[in-house]
Amino acid sequence: MTKGNQKSIATIFGEGGRPKNSEREIKIIDTTFRDAHQSLWATRMRTEHMLGIAETMNNIGFHHIDMMAPIQFDVSVRYLKEDPWERVRKLHNAAPETKFRALIRSKNIASFDFLPDDVIDGWVDQLFNNGFRVIGAFDGLNDVSNIVRCLKRAKKLGAYTFGALSFCESPVHTDELFVKTAIDLIEQADVDAIMLKDAGGLLTPERIRTLVPAIKKVIGNRPLELHSHCLTSLCPLVYLEAVELGCDLLHTSIAPLANGAGQPAAQTIVKALRELGYIVNVDDEKIDEVSSYFKNICEVEGKPEGKPAEYNPLHYKHQLPGGMLSNFQAQLETAGLGDRYEELLEEIAKVRKELAWPIMITPFAQFVGTQAVMNVISGERYGTVPNEIKKYVLGYYGRLLGPVDPEVYKKIIDNGSSEISEKPAQPKPMMDDLAQQYPNATKDELLLRAMFAGNQVDAMKEAIANGESGDGESGQLVSFIKDLASGDERQVSLSTGNLNISISR
Repeated sequence: MTKGNQKSIATIFGEGGRPKNSEREIKIIDTTFRDAHQSLWATRMRTEHMLGIAETMNNIGFHHIDMMAPIQFDVSVRYLKEDPWERVRKLHNAAPETKFRALIRSKNIASFDFLPDDVIDGWVDQLFNNGFRVIGAFDGLNDVSNIVRCLKRAKKLGAYTFGALSFCESPVHTDELFVKTAIDLIEQADVDAIMLKDAGGLLTPERIRTLVPAIKKVIGNRPLELHSHCLTSLCPLVYLEAVELGCDLLHTSIAPLANGAGQPAAQTIVKALRELGYIVNVDDEKIDEVSSYFKNICEVEGKPEGKPAEYNPLHYKHQLPGGMLSNFQAQLETAGLGDRYEELLEEIAKVRKELAWPIMITPFAQFVGTQAVMNVISGERYGTVPNEIKKYVLGYYGRLLGPVDPEVYKKIIDNGSSEISEKPAQPKPMMDDLAQQYPNATKDELLLRAMFAGNQVDAMKEAIANGESGDGESGQLVSFIKDLASGDERQVSLSTGNLNISISR
């Protein structure tokens, strides 16, 4: 791109992000270890995958690297049979200069129902004790009262904190709402940064032109982060426009764990930012090394690579995250209802409107999706009501941003469980009882038991003891993949279990 082209783009977008006669640094927050594989690999990146490239990641120059949110704990325990706290410790040891991030989901963390304060306090404490010095939180209803406690506790411990504005498109999700939420996060929790969190990839260049300036106007010198997804193909354009308007940090991932349902590729965004005259202090060669490493994992393990998505306006109706969208389609096919997929998406959009426009992120995406499936399959709308839907309309999860459709509200109250009180009660403390029940357990283990019912933690521990954790082969596979990534002209091979691979380079 020529200097003249740079100037014309700046003229189109406005000069808000780049002061005249000066260059501005844009910092990158990498999501490869968290949201990238959550979006593209169903959260199945194993600890060994990360450790195999952690040293390189440590030296790239990312401002932060995103590592853990509730679903990473969930999948590690239930499916990978790995101790997620062990992942946290090992990665901090392997990349000591890196500032890893942890994200907390409201008051339910990794469960659907709200948890008592002693669990939330303990969770924040253990995030910090296990190495996290960057801790943030979001609430799907943008009810700041649900996350003030954990943010204040993290800050008191000495962590850098960020508060998220959970974005979606609806009549109630106005710029004024997000500005008010940002002000509340600063005034009530004194967060160090504000993150605009667009889990559905719904932001457009037009919306960002009003939203970023409005937020920047009220947050003072605090940095503004932008986190979005490529579900509509617009995200890279949104990122560049946001930077021109004053956004300070962008969330990207390293291709092939980019695009599609994931974040934009660091390779593409960094190059575009530099073409526009911004400073981005990351090591391109090391990014290419990481890219080669994960490309070979995709090749060896048959994992998908992120591809650019086509624009689809239907996405703005149902607003489902990419991973959930593909899961719904697969589940309908399994149930012999694949021909009703479009009908389901229309029903999801209708249910969401009737329920006062909840943002389609966990747990509300699951609530709305489940109700929509029940409506479609049974043929009687709201004839069967999940407990979580009744709790939602009664305010168990926080303050709703608008009124629920009156007729739908009545059906939910009448057809939902009679055991659910119309007024939510404060959850009872859990940690002391758990400590008595498991006297030899560490605090890390007790917190996992507070999240995961039944024998899930026992099954994880048994798998680890038997050397069966990791949802696949272990060290040999990572060594094999690293050999592939080296690019040496030689033959590399792996023979382990049912896997026999030989590739000539």
